[in-house]
Amino acid sequence: MIKVENLVKEFGTKKAVNRVSFTVQKGEILGFLGPNGAGKSTTMRMITGFIPPTEGRVTVGGHDISENPVEAKRLIGYLPESAPCYSDMSVHGFLNFTAELRGINGTKREEAVRRVVGLCSLESVLHQSVDTLSKGFRHRTCLAQSLIHDPEVLILDEPTDGLDPNQKHEVRQLLKRLGQNKAIVFSTHILEEVDACCTRAIIIDHGEVRANGTPAELRAQHDLAGSVTLQVHGTPAETVKSRLGGLMLAQKATASLVDGVVHARVYPRNRAMNGELAKAIAEVTTKEGWQFDELHTEDGRLDEVFRGITRPDTLASKTE
Repeated sequence: MIKVENLVKEFGTKKAVNRVSFTVQKGEILGFLGPNGAGKSTTMRMITGFIPPTEGRVTVGGHDISENPVEAKRLIGYLPESAPCYSDMSVHGFLNFTAELRGINGTKREEAVRRVVGLCSLESVLHQSVDTLSKGFRHRTCLAQSLIHDPEVLILDEPTDGLDPNQKHEVRQLLKRLGQNKAIVFSTHILEEVDACCTRAIIIDHGEVRANGTPAELRAQHDLAGSVTLQVHGTPAETVKSRLGGLMLAQKATASLVDGVVHARVYPRNRAMNGELAKAIAEVTTKEGWQFDELHTEDGRLDEVFRGITRPDTLASKTE
């Protein structure tokens, strides 16, 4: 549904986006991650045709956004940064207006407005002026306009910005439902949203794609991903380290004594075999008669992967 090819955007001497390429299929929810100034909003504006690229190509549903903008934009619902709305309109009036812009008339317009009001929980402010809305309701109103024509593609720039925790949960659940039959791209600074509703994520920094994969694939880039930790009582740390580090599935092991308890970590030779490593460690502890607890396999930490990618001066993780 979305195909981005070697996208470049220059503002004078500044290259805000540099050779960005990716695709999004129907049924995918792509999280667009990056620090402030990374190029997320600029990329989304080019995808929607809001600004033209300096170089590169964007197609939406097979339509080139530059050559066939009307056909492409019919397929897109767009929530821009800061959720702009016409402040002098009521919520109902604004949604009616955006439905009319989309060519929805008569009873179909009434049905479309009623549908998005329900989806975005706007019943309590439907006849309230936009300029009197809280930031959260204003954001939900702008989200509603992006859904008014039931588009096949959604481009959402920080859709949970300004929402309270309950509202954020509602929007995430809504995106998961919509993502079953739409192609969705949304930017966020909240890493937990990637796990909550994304099927895939891209990390962009300094205008370039630094990582692209499922949440599990990104977490697996963390140095500790796949390692197994445990606490052993009544056995010397060197014995634990030597015995566990000698396992065929282990790359190395560390062990340290803290308050009379040995804290051990075993790193796998192959992260795909971490389940087998945990099983082998459990068998060793049983055979040796060690008293242990808290046997745990590390999934990897997305926040540390993000920091390591976007802050090259900072280690992605600290290993013992």
